[in-house]
Amino acid sequence: MSRALITGIGGQDGSYLAELLLDAGYEVVGLVRPGSPRYANLAAIEGRIELHEADLLNQTSLAQALRAARPTEVYNLAAPSFVPASWEAPVHTAEFAAVGATSLLEAIRLVDPAVRFYQASSSEIFGEPSELPQTETTPLAPVTPYGVAKAYAHFSARSYRHRYGLFSCSGILYNHESPRRPLEFLPRKVAHGAAAISLGLQDELVLGDLDARRDWGYAGDYVQAMRLMLQQDEPGDYVIASGESHSVRDLVDLAFARVALDWKDHVRVDAALGRGRAELHNLVGDPSKARDQLGWAPSVGFTELVHLLVDADLARLQPATATTAAD
Repeated sequence: MSRALITGIGGQDGSYLAELLLDAGYEVVGLVRPGSPRYANLAAIEGRIELHEADLLNQTSLAQALRAARPTEVYNLAAPSFVPASWEAPVHTAEFAAVGATSLLEAIRLVDPAVRFYQASSSEIFGEPSELPQTETTPLAPVTPYGVAKAYAHFSARSYRHRYGLFSCSGILYNHESPRRPLEFLPRKVAHGAAAISLGLQDELVLGDLDARRDWGYAGDYVQAMRLMLQQDEPGDYVIASGESHSVRDLVDLAFARVALDWKDHVRVDAALGRGRAELHNLVGDPSKARDQLGWAPSVGFTELVHLLVDADLARLQPATATTAAD
């Protein structure tokens, strides 16, 4: 039986991946930091997974966890994921996103080099890209501390593949969302705002640059690509993206239309919330390699994704509406 070890299992991607692997017959082990709280995203499967404590920055701790878990596959998803916050904590971001990935690779090399390894890379490694759309061969030009750290980890995964022959893959994932995202992530913020305003729980939604553009997809689709990478005969890197670019304005328009409102009546723009010179407008991925070699393609389109997010927040917030009415 295949055994998977997932770092960052309590997050959006980790929880979806754990569910996918359990459904595929895997035994699943999550690597968590000592003293970690219970994760809401794992509530439905907590009785079906094991959790092991380890320090991602401590190679000895990681080696002990690998020996205890005995995985055949390791998925490294642990890293601070809210990109704007990486400017406020660049050292912390570098430690976990860059050094942590290298520590895990080295632990795998020493404990069991037959383990297949997945590294969660990011479109942020392209930063200000030299070509549009981006492919696996597009030169890296990261702008944010998060992007720089992810580029380091991306190169580390490639280095261990070439130097030691590890089955090491990187998934260069573009923005992927779900109802499990925290509220600070823009699509979730917009969906929650539209739902809350429609229910009379919020007066307005304040956003930054409405012209900023992203390549958005559904997290449930993207974790499928992660598993597929580790089932191939040879390791490699893959761009996982929708191949479409949409503006924040498009996102807002769809979200408010879902609740039969005109966003112009409820959205206020505050330039201070934008990324400024660090805003990235040209990140659009070409998923052709993933389609051709993995047989992967997204099943949820942009409009369906926005509707999914809004509907989930409506369901969350309606009990609050009933409570307010009762009071």
